[in-house]
Amino acid sequence: MPEPGSKAELMRSLRCLVRGLSLLFWALPGTLLVSLESGVSELLQPLNVFPPVAGHALLLYGLWQLARFQPTERIWQRALERSRLLGIINAGLSPFIFWSNRMPNEPIFTASVGVLAVSGVLFVFNLNFVLQRLAAMLPDQGLRGEIRIFTRMNLALMAGMLTLLALYFGLLQWVNSPNLPAPLAVLHDLLIDGRRFLLVFFILLPVALTMSLIWKTKELVLGSVFDQSG
Repeated sequence: MPEPGSKAELMRSLRCLVRGLSLLFWALPGTLLVSLESGVSELLQPLNVFPPVAGHALLLYGLWQLARFQPTERIWQRALERSRLLGIINAGLSPFIFWSNRMPNEPIFTASVGVLAVSGVLFVFNLNFVLQRLAAMLPDQGLRGEIRIFTRMNLALMAGMLTLLALYFGLLQWVNSPNLPAPLAVLHDLLIDGRRFLLVFFILLPVALTMSLIWKTKELVLGSVFDQSG
């Protein structure tokens, strides 16, 4: 029978786990939304750099909450450390979204937003591995299988997104060149014309899948642990 002190500590860590998962569930789409809005419109300009920075800060806080669960599990903690590192990079680069919108012809701002886009994709990818490691510590075989399948699907989608980002930013350097080959010019036009579809398919779909996995994991913890403790 577990000692009262250890049981109380376990319950505190589980509360932090649920809190962290809830933060990630809401902050992930919120950060994507305010980042896109700050980068393409003037609606959030009165708030300066605050919206994207705040969104990324919430994601970091959610990961910090997760780290209080099973702090001695090295594989789990390493997965969290990788995600936190990417989260710190994203938070540091997020002001460039606002600055790039204000000064779109500044190359360093555009390049920083490009790095942020790549880092953001890697963050979501690593977040899937965090969920995979978390599921391995939970007593639900079905959830482990589901997360494994959707993680592979997200990997394929985000690998495609990284490839398209590399193509897009590479073509941006050549688009005004008279020596640009005709096939690359056609590819550039296709990327521009289909950017909305590509955004939905390669960004929103992985984010939606990740959110569903976060929600399922949170509900499992609430249902199978907290109900039993009551």
